[in-house]
Amino acid sequence: MISRPLTGRRVLEIGTMVAAPFATHILSQLGAEVIKVEPPTGDTTRALVRGGPSGTFIAYNHDKKSIAIDLTSPDGRAAFYKLAATADVLIHNLAPSAARKLGVSYEDLAAVNANLIYCHIRGYGPGPQADDLATNPVAEASTGVMADHVIDGRPSRLGPSYHDQFAGAYGVIRILSAMLQPSLTPAERKIEIGLYETGLHVAGRDLAGVQLKTQLLGRPEREGGGEFSMPGYGAYKTSDERWVYLLVLTDAHWRKLTQALSMPEGDDPELERLRARKKQRERVEAAVRAAIGAYKFEDVAHKLRAGGLGFTEVLPMERVLEAPQARQAGKLREFDYRDYHFETPEFPGQSECAPGLPPPELGSHTVEILEALGFDASQRERLLEQRAVKEASAEDFRWAPVRREN
Repeated sequence: MISRPLTGRRVLEIGTMVAAPFATHILSQLGAEVIKVEPPTGDTTRALVRGGPSGTFIAYNHDKKSIAIDLTSPDGRAAFYKLAATADVLIHNLAPSAARKLGVSYEDLAAVNANLIYCHIRGYGPGPQADDLATNPVAEASTGVMADHVIDGRPSRLGPSYHDQFAGAYGVIRILSAMLQPSLTPAERKIEIGLYETGLHVAGRDLAGVQLKTQLLGRPEREGGGEFSMPGYGAYKTSDERWVYLLVLTDAHWRKLTQALSMPEGDDPELERLRARKKQRERVEAAVRAAIGAYKFEDVAHKLRAGGLGFTEVLPMERVLEAPQARQAGKLREFDYRDYHFETPEFPGQSECAPGLPPPELGSHTVEILEALGFDASQRERLLEQRAVKEASAEDFRWAPVRREN
């Protein structure tokens, strides 16, 4: 059964890159009508791959409508305010100064639509850095994540923009909780989610852990991650050069592993407890590497599964959607976009997927939306001529052709 609880709700997005588009992507999958309000130059992610849309744009902007409005134009801003008056929710991730300059601050939009739920995903929440800029890696750096992810001696970002996505998901949670309330004060309608505060919350376990170690040991002590603190918990290479990630967290897991792979270390009482295995980490790691390395992937997978162990193959991106688990009904939404076929993950918990629409071209719904707002043909034409709004063009954001070697 497809769950579409937000059917009939209108959500406006003034977003770019990840955080706001990811939030509205979730709301769209829950049934909301999402209108992506873009400048005439389009969302940045429309032009990141050979001059055309990136994976970010394709994954998080399908099933949306697009209206292109120049918010620096008085007529464009007036048209936007008319649209905002019809919305239930607005989400944006503009810098605070840009929001004020474009006339899309909470105060601006509350004057247009007093019932609007307004969500601003920004670098920092209230505090001395409220107007500072922050991106996903800035949030990682400032909340401790980057210090534990060092490559070649240099603190480095994780790669995927998880803090942006967490912030978008937190925004959705706050919006849905606001929708559940029978009445809202103006303060409750104004939702602010900081990437920095998101990073703090996500790092809560580690921040509490370092406080605990400091008070227990009299000094701060950090672990580099679960696989470094628990021997046998991590990735190990099979004889046919594939990687298995083992879930060995407890003493019971250790017993199952040693039994499944007939490891002699399972009979050693000195390795029976996790605390003892940590003290002999190098020995345990060497034993697990040798045990996994003695088998081809399919053989070791059979033994681990039969032994009740948690494990998975470490998959490259191009193979992830080949997995039988990923192919089950309700997991992937399919659509065609510009002569290519895509499968994108559906919101978790569905048993089937709604028919998928591709991402909109820039301004592909501009005229349709203006007409629905009551702008007659001559008014629409004037807005287009003044470039206060823009409609889709076949020449916008095309991928540059790839030269293939003979």
